[in-house]
Amino acid sequence: MLNSTDVTPIAAAAAADQLQALGVYITIHGHFYQPPRENPYLNAIEYQPSAHPFHDWNERIYYECYRPNAFARILNDRGEVIDIVNNFEYLSFNIGPTLFSWLERYDLEVYQRIIEADRHSCQRFNGHGNAIAQVYNHMILPLANYRDKLTQIRWGKADFRRRFGREPEGMWLAETAIDYETVAALIQEGIRFTVLAPSQAQRCRPILPEGEAEWIEVSGSQIDPTRPYRCYLPGGDRQRDYLDIFFYDGPISRDIGFSDLLSSSQFLAGRLGQAVRGDRRPSQIIAVATDGETFGHHKHGGEKALAYAFRVEFPQRGWQITNFAYYLSLFPPTWEVELKPVTAWSCAHGVDRWQDNCGCGGGGEWHQRWRRPLRDALNWLRDELIDIYETLGSDLFQEVWAARDAYIAVIGDRSPETLHRFLAHHQRHPLSQREQIDALRLLEMQHHALLMFTSCGWFFDELSRPEGVQILRYAARAIELAGDVAGVQLEPEFIERLAAAPSNLPQFGDGARVYHQLVKTAQISLRQVAAHYAISSLFNSYPRQHQLYCYEIEQGDYHLQRMGSLTLAIGQIQLTSTMTTESQLLIFAVLHLGGWDFHCVIQPFQGRREYSQIKTHLLQAFQQGSAARVVMAMTERFGGLAYSLDDLFAEERHRLMGVLARETLNRLDQLYTQVYRDNYGILMGFQRDGLSVPQELQVAAAVALTHRAISHLRSLEQDLSDLADLPLADLQSHLAELAAIAREARLLGCQLGLQEQQRLLEQTITTGLRYLAHHLQTHTLGQLSPLLQDLITIAEALGLNLNLDRAQEQLYTLMGQLRQTGRHLSEGDRRHLQTLATRLRVDPHLLVPLSA
Repeated sequence: MLNSTDVTPIAAAAAADQLQALGVYITIHGHFYQPPRENPYLNAIEYQPSAHPFHDWNERIYYECYRPNAFARILNDRGEVIDIVNNFEYLSFNIGPTLFSWLERYDLEVYQRIIEADRHSCQRFNGHGNAIAQVYNHMILPLANYRDKLTQIRWGKADFRRRFGREPEGMWLAETAIDYETVAALIQEGIRFTVLAPSQAQRCRPILPEGEAEWIEVSGSQIDPTRPYRCYLPGGDRQRDYLDIFFYDGPISRDIGFSDLLSSSQFLAGRLGQAVRGDRRPSQIIAVATDGETFGHHKHGGEKALAYAFRVEFPQRGWQITNFAYYLSLFPPTWEVELKPVTAWSCAHGVDRWQDNCGCGGGGEWHQRWRRPLRDALNWLRDELIDIYETLGSDLFQEVWAARDAYIAVIGDRSPETLHRFLAHHQRHPLSQREQIDALRLLEMQHHALLMFTSCGWFFDELSRPEGVQILRYAARAIELAGDVAGVQLEPEFIERLAAAPSNLPQFGDGARVYHQLVKTAQISLRQVAAHYAISSLFNSYPRQHQLYCYEIEQGDYHLQRMGSLTLAIGQIQLTSTMTTESQLLIFAVLHLGGWDFHCVIQPFQGRREYSQIKTHLLQAFQQGSAARVVMAMTERFGGLAYSLDDLFAEERHRLMGVLARETLNRLDQLYTQVYRDNYGILMGFQRDGLSVPQELQVAAAVALTHRAISHLRSLEQDLSDLADLPLADLQSHLAELAAIAREARLLGCQLGLQEQQRLLEQTITTGLRYLAHHLQTHTLGQLSPLLQDLITIAEALGLNLNLDRAQEQLYTLMGQLRQTGRHLSEGDRRHLQTLATRLRVDPHLLVPLSA
């Protein structure tokens, strides 16, 4: 991982900073955050249909915002790429730790671009980076107890430190929610500054060398946002007990989020220019803040306007792009501010949006009377969990709350080595295996007790929305862990308290029914994980050791037998949770009766002798060829509880449904292909005479041509992945077939079903360009460049709207390297590369050497 530990220390740079101040400084802050969406039992996000065509909303917003900002385009007047900018090098930003963890797993390249951007900003700004930290899981700190405030801040700092390799100077507060107890916690933890809305200031005044100036009331969002302010802790030491605060420009920030400012970099710069004050002060900061997702997700193409503004518009106006920490080092506050008692940027009623029926929400007619009972129920549960944690944890940890604060290291890295270091440092005595499991259950219980206060659960108008359900799932997991470790039953009273939370939807009625219908149904037991493994093993050749989500599975024995339409698998596995290290030895038997019908049973492993007897008994029943006898034998040995396809995790269930349907679909493909071939002459006749093709024949043609196209696309992808040993003529044959298919489809007016192959084709083109970049010999460039162009043309003819961003990035990087190094290309090679650039909408003039 890239880090920024090599930058000049902040303290050593302070003196140099003061000599560099001049003029107008611009800071645009992006608060990049998504609510946690992981299933707490799987530690993974499951498929979300509402995000179609993407897997989930994180993935959708990644494609619309996170990646585009890491590779933001600047275009010429022909719409060709002339520059690719990493906007994170210019933005001030925070990224929610739970979102950042997802991004690290999903796309390491974008993740590293963000880390690298902060490192580069540190180098430009005397050690002060663009990135600031965030309270860990977006908890509304004024509504948290002081201990939870500290853990949220400490976890946010630790996560930041692990990623960026430096201490954070600033911290973003969830919804900018603040009170003076939160100020005290931030000061205690060494946070230098935060960013607030102008509506959160009560009054301000200049800081005088001697005496005190008169306070100026600014409670109506009237505070001047072009300077930083110092907020002193009431009753504290004014030499050290203070937090510096930037107030973003409210009207401009709102315009960025809710008007068309991002449709043009000129609009954006012009609007920012209206905030510049002509009072001849030595410096002023024009600071705006908005959700980072505004740039590309909420405002499509917004990242392009940002990139051009950073590279062209702002410098042309003589404005200096900076970040909060660097500006603060240049210009420490000369004014102080007092804050309103309890406030946030997205609620006009303090922080009632996260605890009461205040009216802040989606703007419809729904009430929010459920908010207070939900808050009360979770506060009650938190306090019950504190008692359990302190009582049982004191026997396991040297100091229970220090252990919780340090547990973020394990959350960020579940490796055995990290866990060993953590326990070695915090355990009261060497823990037995049973004690270790209990210790981790307690810590995971506390982890989920924090996650259940994620602000998004209250933000909207209805408890049964995904955000409210998600925090209840965290609560359910915490309750379950408390039961496992302490033997307590907290769920009945928790549900009773939720019954006081009225839903706006009649099908739910109240929070208790929401819990039963949407939360309980999502809970997963170790036996369910084993059943999932058993059923899916009929279609997967699992290795002896396999990881399934957050469970490690070691296969002790496995036997599979087929007879006609019946398939029987019997096995023994050890199932271990990577979260708590809890482990169970289980045996399973699964019978596939054909089609969609599965019968799976699970029970604990009771010894080799019993397992051998069960295995023999079931195999003897199977040899008789009667499904009924096998099911009866399974019930005799395992009991009546059985699992079916419906009990699989959604992702795998959907995949297996596709596998089960494939045989039928293959038969249909063959049937339709035969119909198409037999009636080809008739189809051509209809087409020749300008008659409408009969729908039945047109469907047969579409299915047959789609089947042929998929076959050639898969072969093409496989061939392009191994270009070193493949004659390019083989690729040409696939392209010729695809071109013929496209012509036939166009001739017959067929719509081909190739949407699932689109991403495969995009990856194929990018693979070809990557190969080209690493094998830039004459024969490769001369042959592969036209082939890639043909592939793009054929994809368009097949009706595919390709996203060629990654291919563009590959070619842009290659052309930049050739341009900087001045590497000689023959005229033919240059022409091939420029033609390919034109096809990919990259400015071909980027190939001109810098010395030309």
